[in-house]
Amino acid sequence: MEKSVLAIDLGGTKILIGEVSLGGEVLGSKVYESEVVSQEQAFETLTAALEDYIKEVGLQREAAAIGIGVVGRVNSSEGIWFEIDPSRSRPMELARRIGERFALPCTIGNDVYCATLAEQEWGCGTYSDNFIYMNIGTGIAARSVVNGKPIIGGHFNAGEVGHHVVDNNSDVECVCGRKGCVEPLASGLGMHNRIVALKPAYPDSVIVIPNEGRVDVAEIFAGYDQGDRLCIEVVDTALQAVADTIMNMVRFSDPDTVVLGGGVVSGSWFVDKLQSRLQAKTMRFVVNGVKKSTIDEAFIGLKGASRLAIRSMTMQEA
Repeated sequence: MEKSVLAIDLGGTKILIGEVSLGGEVLGSKVYESEVVSQEQAFETLTAALEDYIKEVGLQREAAAIGIGVVGRVNSSEGIWFEIDPSRSRPMELARRIGERFALPCTIGNDVYCATLAEQEWGCGTYSDNFIYMNIGTGIAARSVVNGKPIIGGHFNAGEVGHHVVDNNSDVECVCGRKGCVEPLASGLGMHNRIVALKPAYPDSVIVIPNEGRVDVAEIFAGYDQGDRLCIEVVDTALQAVADTIMNMVRFSDPDTVVLGGGVVSGSWFVDKLQSRLQAKTMRFVVNGVKKSTIDEAFIGLKGASRLAIRSMTMQEA
């Protein structure tokens, strides 16, 4: 019987569970609501969701392993999930606990690291060994791949570029404690917060702030196109912040390709507007340009989690 991997993409507000073939085909999937309050709570929610998936959706093939992508800092080789963020740290042997619960080998990794593995296997990695994958969604994070190897770092914390300062004169505070970081200026949550903070100064803005949830970036982009001054202020700041972050990262790792993923770059609007802000002299060796990932954004985390598990299986067999 053909084999597959049970893959899990654990985000801040949802869990996506799916069955993925060893070749990367998503055979089935289901979304579960989740609020990642703590690692222990996330473990319980994840376990319940996985049990439901196996029972209610079922498997088309024989599952050979489980791969999980999670937010936060992860030691993949030891299967330890250290933290969601520094304020919520409780090291957990997540891979062991899930593996024992479902009697399958389990491998875990940071969500953006997993997406980068998917990009390596099925995206720009098919023609590049030196690229940057940047996810711009609720938050901002990235991974640099150098000579075919993703940079992980000594404390499994490489790629937290959301905390890169892009405006030394900014008074916008970041959760990291500094001001002017790219994440609070250019992430989906960051742009919503900027809209809320600046709205009183733009009473004629077409943007209506909802009582619950946040202003969708598509609405902000539409306002920009309509000449809404509030949207222009927020989006121009975000575009420049992302452009500066990319240009600085390019200087660090010398890639030939930069790939963007995440909800903020859904569609082509943001990426198209970004191009004119990237200075040719800085970007001269990025011969493949700055582009959206060609992998379906809904499944890149899932496919990456499966790739993490498959790679672990291959290493164990070698």
